[in-house]
Amino acid sequence: MPGPMRQSDAPRTYRVKSFGCQMNVYDGERMAELLAEKGMSPAPEGEEADLVVLNTCHIREKAAEKVYSDIGRLVKKGEEAGRKPMIAVAGCVAQAEGEEIMARAPAVGMVVGPQAYHRLPEMIDSAASGKRATDTDMPADAKFAALPSRRKVGPSAFLTVQEGCDKFCTYCVVPYTRGAEISRPFSDLLREAEKLVESGAREITLLGQNVNAWSGEDEAGRPVGLEGLARALAKLPDLKRIRYTTSHPNDMTEGLIAAHGEEPKLMPYLHLPVQSGSDRVLKAMNRSHTAESYLRLLERFRAVRPDIALSGDFIVGFPGETDAEFEETLKLVDEVRYAQAFSFKYSPRPGTPAAGMDNQIPREVMDERLQRLQASLNRDQLAFNQASIGKTCEVLVERKGKLPGQWLGKSPWLQSVFFEGEAAIGDMVTVELAEAGPNSIRGRLLQLAEA
Repeated sequence: MPGPMRQSDAPRTYRVKSFGCQMNVYDGERMAELLAEKGMSPAPEGEEADLVVLNTCHIREKAAEKVYSDIGRLVKKGEEAGRKPMIAVAGCVAQAEGEEIMARAPAVGMVVGPQAYHRLPEMIDSAASGKRATDTDMPADAKFAALPSRRKVGPSAFLTVQEGCDKFCTYCVVPYTRGAEISRPFSDLLREAEKLVESGAREITLLGQNVNAWSGEDEAGRPVGLEGLARALAKLPDLKRIRYTTSHPNDMTEGLIAAHGEEPKLMPYLHLPVQSGSDRVLKAMNRSHTAESYLRLLERFRAVRPDIALSGDFIVGFPGETDAEFEETLKLVDEVRYAQAFSFKYSPRPGTPAAGMDNQIPREVMDERLQRLQASLNRDQLAFNQASIGKTCEVLVERKGKLPGQWLGKSPWLQSVFFEGEAAIGDMVTVELAEAGPNSIRGRLLQLAEA
């Protein structure tokens, strides 16, 4: 029989569970660094942690209910073990529904929004003394100034350069959970990138809700956009690759397009969400671009970098979307031929304009449209991979594969490549792409790439 429920005054171990976008992954890593700075250790695999941080995402429907389900599982595990874990809810659900979480889930000791998690250590002290706390303040600049220096990272690392969104797409909660667009200072980003490279990163992905809206002043006080930041980072000798995500069509500049043709460290991959191929639907979404302007933008990228891999986001079943308008989306997909893409059924988010629109699409119609769209996207992803066969490229080794002697890494076009041979995590190796599947490519190791 388990003993009485107990909770230590100060948690010694932690586990951070991040859901959703790459920015949440970055935030989760930074929270873990804060907890390590406080003297805590990650819970060993298979063991329950004294503190569990649920770093949540609010983009999809029923996100909040998933949080309560996770809380319930943690409480049940604690009861079975005769202990009471400390639970923190962080991220965008925390920002949107913090007070309700505290009211509905007494087991939660603290709720902290995505712009306030730098205060997590002091909130843990309060929770340990029995004081529950909610912090959903929005000054992102204060957060970054308070975060500790980066610790050891993998060969591919994230770097948040921009947060928030001013676009107010009618389906999206991001402006309400992440706040207005802010750009982190150039010098801060250069310094953090240098630390990442010193800690082992050979590839950095620049993150932002609208990453290409980033702007700042370089070390000489000159105004620069994302291309200027990328060119400055490219001067770091041990940094071999630069990527960025997620972009907005309206923030794309001539300078950034040109950089793809001029800077070899800027990888030939572009994630540029379109959401729909119908101009009427795009207007209802408040996307501020048309299908035609989007296609012409992609043409300009292909003109400077013909081998560029294109990726996009799609929403099917937006309120009022007709069969004919959905067919326009399929037509756009056929024209672009994406290397990768992400597609979702429309999900009404409370408080967004689209949630109150007439002509909400039945679930079964959305299901059928999504299946058709994904069939086209999967067709094109496989075709892109097959067209890569015979190419020789550098692969950044990120981890061991499933089989003995097997390694897994990414091509310049963000394809997963596996191969056998002598290598190590963090190596840049030259590989011939030999056999394509829908989600990965088998490669043949030729040699270690030059440092």
